Amino acid sequence: MSGLAIQMAYVVAAALFIFGLKLLGSPASARRGNLLSAVGMLLAVVAALLDQGIVEYQWILLGFAVGGVIGAAAARLVQMTSMPEMVALFNGFGGMASLLVGAAALGTSTATFTLVTIVLSILIGGLTFTGSLVAWGKLSEKIGSGAIMFSGQKIVNSLIVLAILASAVMFCLQPENLNWLFLLIALSLLFGVMAVIPIGGADMPVVISLLNSYSGLAACAAGFAVNNNILIVAGALVGAAGIILTQIMCKAMNRSLSNVLFSGFGSVKTTATVIEGEIKPISSDDAFYVLEAATNVAIIPGYGMAVAQAQHAVKELCELLENNGAEVNFGIHPVAGRMPGHMNVLLAEADVPYDQLLEMDDINPRMENVDVAIVIGANDVVNPAAREVESSPIYGMPVIDVASARTVFVLKRSMASGFAGIENPLFYKDNTRMLFGDAKETINALIREFS
Repeated sequence: MSGLAIQMAYVVAAALFIFGLKLLGSPASARRGNLLSAVGMLLAVVAALLDQGIVEYQWILLGFAVGGVIGAAAARLVQMTSMPEMVALFNGFGGMASLLVGAAALGTSTATFTLVTIVLSILIGGLTFTGSLVAWGKLSEKIGSGAIMFSGQKIVNSLIVLAILASAVMFCLQPENLNWLFLLIALSLLFGVMAVIPIGGADMPVVISLLNSYSGLAACAAGFAVNNNILIVAGALVGAAGIILTQIMCKAMNRSLSNVLFSGFGSVKTTATVIEGEIKPISSDDAFYVLEAATNVAIIPGYGMAVAQAQHAVKELCELLENNGAEVNFGIHPVAGRMPGHMNVLLAEADVPYDQLLEMDDINPRMENVDVAIVIGANDVVNPAAREVESSPIYGMPVIDVASARTVFVLKRSMASGFAGIENPLFYKDNTRMLFGDAKETINALIREFS
């Protein structure tokens, strides 16, 4: 394959990446965008192999086969509730791939620029790998989801950063001494752990999008290290998209990125707040009569809907309400669930029409005209403490204003607090009724009443 043909293949692959990324901006076209991006990546990999003049492909073909089997199995077997964990692992593997590519590029050149890009690919890749593993552990609750803080933590992290800088400089000065390379790899892996453990579970959606950006930046650095243009382009696109999404998430939480990374959210000590009012449970039978008379219903999904696998039952209830003459919309908070777009993915799986999925800024002005707001497993994103309780860690965070609806049904298993561990005054409001139990079973009970 000629050099011109390879470069043209790279251009086509880059165009597919960009167009695919554009299509990912809408739920209606996201699947097509993902497919185009995958085709672009396949084209880029094949062109890169031909560009390197590799003749023996048996190990590469074996890697294709093994990776394809693992990917297909994951797509089929991983539950929707585990999607955030899987995304975290994907980010981590991307980081490790960049680390290995950077390390393998050491023998290609001893130019200062190449050595610097090798350092960056190893540092960012290693940080992304272990940081993503910690995020996976917090999301899956294999380790504590709260912020892990200890005395002198900032000093330890500062020493690690200084050691990374020192080892990076020594590696660039003495690339033939592999001890500096191994030390740099070890420190980058350690720094990934130390960077993520002080971040609480409630901030994991932001961390996932940030680690996604890191994996792209690591790939970009690896592209410079091996002098591969398409890897540079792909890494830059992922890095830019990830950081844009991170900023959107931070804005949705009314917090800066530095606050997310360095505040230890979840370990904040707050003044105890006495919540006035009492819990008012309601049965499915009584809730049915309220819903039957409703003409405007808003459904606010959260992680509890994913746990209960209730999205298909929610879609069926939505259709029954519409057949009964009610207007039904879904309010989607940017950080609902445990990864960006978690609720959109769940509802798309149940074929909920995209035009019914309203963002927080679109649903809030309508909430005063809503007869019934149904909160399904959401806690922190509907918590009025964000506006009413100055001592709350989420004070100032934009939330969906379900308390303004005429009636609020909250579907929860128990009175346990949400992932952030914060009490919710919404449960004690005069217009709130608690529907206790598994969300899927509760919704199915309402469906039976309508039937």
